[in-house]
Amino acid sequence: MISNTAKPLTFEFIGAGSEIALQLTNVTEQPLKSVEILTVFLKDEVTQGGGPSQAHIRFEALKSIQPKERAVIPHRTWINGKPVGIDNDQLQRLTVKAGHVNPYVLDISWHDTEGKTRFQRIPVGH
Repeated sequence: MISNTAKPLTFEFIGAGSEIALQLTNVTEQPLKSVEILTVFLKDEVTQGGGPSQAHIRFEALKSIQPKERAVIPHRTWINGKPVGIDNDQLQRLTVKAGHVNPYVLDISWHDTEGKTRFQRIPVGH
C-alpha cells in the first residue's frame, strides 16, 4: 500500500440520533475506485476499565467516488457477533466533539487512476 500526504477525502456525519450517517467527499479531480473503510471496533462501555470489544461498525465498500462527489457510506453495527437494529446503532460514538480525544480512526483505502492502492487515516470519535 502507498500512503500519500494529500487528504483526498473529507468526512461529515449527517443526520442525528438513530438517523446519523457517514458522508465522504472526494475533494480531488480524480475518481477514487474500490473505496473501503476498515471495521471500527468500539471500546467496551460496560466493563470497568474496558474489556474485549463487544461492538463494532462495518461499512460497505463503494465501487467509486467521482471527483467532487459526496457519498453516504452504508454501515451496520454488530454487537456480540450479531447485527443489531437501528435502535442499537453505535455510529454516533464516532462523531467528533470539540475538546474530546478522538479514540477511533477511519482507515480508508482506495485505488487511484493508476491502479495504486492509497490510504488515509481520519481520527474520529469521542
